[in-house]
Order: sequence, then structure tokens, then C-alpha cells
Amino acid sequence: MSTFKSWLNTTKNGLTDQVKKFKNKDFMNAVVAGCALVAAADGKIEEAEKNKMAGYMNMSNELKVFDMRDVITQFNFYVSNFEFSPEIGKQEALKAIGKFTGKPDVGRVIVGVCSAIGSADGDFDDNEKAVVRHICGVLGLNPGEFSL
Repeated sequence: MSTFKSWLNTTKNGLTDQVKKFKNKDFMNAVVAGCALVAAADGKIEEAEKNKMAGYMNMSNELKVFDMRDVITQFNFYVSNFEFSPEIGKQEALKAIGKFTGKPDVGRVIVGVCSAIGSADGDFDDNEKAVVRHICGVLGLNPGEFSL
């Protein structure tokens, strides 16, 4: 089995084309919800994390297929849920992701983007990996497939 880093590099190469293939509002919501979950991995979403996420979303080839205003609006929606109640935030984000349960092709793209977000700062920590493993579970995917 390859290491997470090599899996991520391989995955990122084809991620843009995969995202384009599944481009729709539900898919964008699931990707953005996953980003918010990763941002909240340590129990709080700090301003620096919001800026990191927004910066990544703005520069990400994978997410450039979506209108950035829509991405930011949805990201802020999920973040505000976490700020209101971490449990409600988690439930709402997982509900958006759960729409793709049983659709492994789409699920793999969501996990790939969430992993890319988690490692955007060069430190994909254990909390972030645990969140992505949970996302795998919701999607019915094996986290081992992603070296998590």
C-alpha cells in the first residue's frame, strides 16, 4: 500500500477532472461541508483556519469549477452551524456528505478534496485524518484505500 503522501499526490493530479465530472450543487455542498468538518477537527474553527480554507478554495484547481461566491457562502453556512453548536454543525455537514453514500466514485473525489484541504498547510494532523476517516465511513468507503 502506498503512503498517504504518494496517494494524495497521485489523487490530486486527476482530482480537477473528477470534480468537473460531478459538478453540481449537491456535490459542491458535500465538498464544502467536508472542508468545514476538517477545519473544525480540533473542536473550533479559528480565523486562521477560515483564511486557510478560503485561500485554498480560491487557489484550488479542483474547486475553481465552482463559482467562488457560492463556495464561500456555503462554507460560511457550515461554519456558522459549527459556531452555533459543534454537534449541529457536524450533523449538517455529514447530511450534505451523506447524499453520496453508496456512490463510491463521487465519494472518492469528496475524500480526495477533504484530504487535500487537510494537508494544505503541510500538516495533516491526526484530528483531521480522523475526520476524513469518519467521512469515509459515512460514504461507505474504506479509509485504508486512502492510506488514512
